Amino acid sequence: MFPEHSRSRLATWVRSGHVLLDGKPGAPADRVWGGERIDLDAPQTLETGESKPEAIALTIVHEDEDILVINKPAGLVVHPGNGNPDGTLVNALLHHWPPISEVPRAGIVHRLDKDTSGLMVAAKTLPAHTALVRQLQARTVRRDYAALVHGLPPASGTLDAPIGRDPKARIRMAVVASGKPARTHFRRIETFEACTLIECSLDTGRTHQIRVHLASVGHALVGDPVYGVRRRSLTGPLAGFSRQALHAWRLGLIHPVSGKALQWQVALASDIDAMLTQLRTHHG
Repeated sequence: MFPEHSRSRLATWVRSGHVLLDGKPGAPADRVWGGERIDLDAPQTLETGESKPEAIALTIVHEDEDILVINKPAGLVVHPGNGNPDGTLVNALLHHWPPISEVPRAGIVHRLDKDTSGLMVAAKTLPAHTALVRQLQARTVRRDYAALVHGLPPASGTLDAPIGRDPKARIRMAVVASGKPARTHFRRIETFEACTLIECSLDTGRTHQIRVHLASVGHALVGDPVYGVRRRSLTGPLAGFSRQALHAWRLGLIHPVSGKALQWQVALASDIDAMLTQLRTHHG
């Protein structure tokens, strides 16, 4: 009856009393037999909390009436949270397109870590948001990353291992038997003396997925402060890089309204590109 909303969103509203069955609150498991009246009183502001619009510059790669694709810089937090109540991508989107406050999470359907740079898509309307979420669930959104890792991994491969909270350190993620399924594909692009540039693509989108998977096989990302090699043990160009060397360079999806297959690419972030230039000089 309400295809612009996801099942989980509707179930949440049923439980919170925003959906009435013949004029009375119900439960998600209530049966209907035909002839009943269902009333939905959808909240006007969805999951943006107390976030306020802020004039934060965005690098917009594509924008139309339904979606917005940005090239996120390293250092920009996506969602407000503990320690980051403002100055986030959510605040920037609320300023850039105020009606996005009526879309869950200000239209954001996937995330990048604070210090990961590259392409992200946000939905400007509720139907577009629901369609993009369903594409992510169906694994039809293409997300390709460039990553600089320590050591020399195989020429190509797939890392298929479940990821969950690290039982020894709750702020970290880890490969654990009780985790959620996660699959990362990779292939070598360029090799250097102590590190390798690889391309990664995701079948799933677990928290820190690329960082955890590669660290678990001995090829942690250069500069990764959580899963990587301690900087004081490094020499040469690698010693000066202070964030995980991970950049989302390609994004592909089906437009939620037109149905057209779309794809965007961006150049490597300037700091990663500069380090690669140093590595080529150093390696040569």
